[in-house]
Amino acid sequence: MSNGALSWQKEGQTLKLSGALDRDSLLALWDTRQSALQGVSLLDVSALQRVDSAGLAMLVHLQNEGRPLALSGITDRLRTLIALYNLSDIIVTDESAPVG
Repeated sequence: MSNGALSWQKEGQTLKLSGALDRDSLLALWDTRQSALQGVSLLDVSALQRVDSAGLAMLVHLQNEGRPLALSGITDRLRTLIALYNLSDIIVTDESAPVG
């Protein structure tokens, strides 16, 4: 993906995000989140090239909307951002160990 635009693909109960999840790109997913996340219990973020604080805020919001939603494929960069914002106890992952 050369332009870094955010894209997503649903595979069963997993929603795979790729590209950039930032303030410039997240509006499309935000507007369709109800249908995009229907039946989804796992959010695969391994193909995200970039996540900024707005993207991280969206991930936290999605996890707190009342549905069980875990993150998988957390990159070192995203893990660092989660730690910097002190969200290690809030972000739910598909691993038993906490993020951070």
